Amino acid sequence: METMWMRRVPVGLKPSFPSFSVLILPIPFPRLKPFRSLHHRSLSISASSSSSSDENGNPIKGSKVLLKGMRYLELQNWVQSHGYRPGQALMLWKRLYGNNIWAHCIDELEGLNKDFKSMLSGHAEFKALTLKDVINASDGTRKRLQILFKLDDGLVIETVIIPCDRGRNTVCVSSQVGCAMNCQFCYTGRMGLTRHLTAAEIVEQAVYARRLFSSEVGSITNVVFMGMGEPFHNIGNVIKAADIMVHDQGLHFSPRKVTVSTSGLVPQLKRFLRESNCALAVSLNATTDEVRNWVMPINRKYNLSLLLQTLREELGFKHNYKVLFEYVMLAGVNDSLEDARRLIDLVQGIPCKINLISFNPHCGSQFKPTSDDKMIEFRNILAEAGCIVFLRPSRGDDQMAACGQLGKPGEVQAPLLRVPAKFRSALA
Repeated sequence: METMWMRRVPVGLKPSFPSFSVLILPIPFPRLKPFRSLHHRSLSISASSSSSSDENGNPIKGSKVLLKGMRYLELQNWVQSHGYRPGQALMLWKRLYGNNIWAHCIDELEGLNKDFKSMLSGHAEFKALTLKDVINASDGTRKRLQILFKLDDGLVIETVIIPCDRGRNTVCVSSQVGCAMNCQFCYTGRMGLTRHLTAAEIVEQAVYARRLFSSEVGSITNVVFMGMGEPFHNIGNVIKAADIMVHDQGLHFSPRKVTVSTSGLVPQLKRFLRESNCALAVSLNATTDEVRNWVMPINRKYNLSLLLQTLREELGFKHNYKVLFEYVMLAGVNDSLEDARRLIDLVQGIPCKINLISFNPHCGSQFKPTSDDKMIEFRNILAEAGCIVFLRPSRGDDQMAACGQLGKPGEVQAPLLRVPAKFRSALA
């Protein structure tokens, strides 16, 4: 469910690409062989979304304002600019996000003024996504639902519904088409980055989840930004989408139940902790820079020491707030008892929980999952040292709907990085 990804770029050079979607690799790797299939062309960290704005900065689709791309105050100002009262804006907001309506069209706006509805019909667009398909994936107990959405430009993203017997049902949303991080264990990372999602495209994944599946699985109570993409690479749209999700007159998710995951983009991490009250998850996945440089190339720019010290400093200003460290366990790579002891030392002074995640194999990776017995042993060492630690088994991997398995790489893929000599036997 969590996403963890990255990629490579000589900074400051502008790309020149053919007409197909390409990889966007944000960090230079001087010791690596060049990615030949791109003919040595330099790559840029920048990526765009498909959104455009009107003269007031409101998101538009065609000639109409895209309603789900606005925060409540933005929607209120837009409604007032057309001569209607703020109360009309609140009624519209509640029909978009609350009251079990989750409106997708004018016909579903019951109870609104006729003239107001006529104005909306001429000036507003309701939908940012088109439902393409729903796929069931069994985790042995309940069905995990994988939703495919088609975007206006023809691209496809994936969203996952994760039911829980305890009444906590989660929607896992994507924040990008593809991912630039090139984490070596992640299938989405093989895609490269095509573009960012808009705030509306992110929010509507949660709206669809409630609209389509609340009656089937029960209330959707949690959101995790752990689908396709690195959320902090699209930080502005992600923070805006999270703000819309937690508004108490709309979807009304608890901020503590909206979790945004990052591979460790330090400047954006600081911004998130200062601007948002939502929960933070950090994909750690290694206890040394040598291993993390390999499996998560973002570490070459923001290493473990910088990442963890930043968390110590920033969390000092947060009250009753714990970061969730995600740790995907890779057999023979990061699952030794020495790794467990190093992990204890690394998280000292950071209010945190640790989630040990079983690796989900796929055709784009050479890694193997750690055995259940070894995961339990690893967990016990952390618990005995006083860490709050959880084990999370694989779920949904029979339909490539599990953590690190979303997306569909094309013919041009991110490079597999050179395996350090001492780990080659573990991947053989």
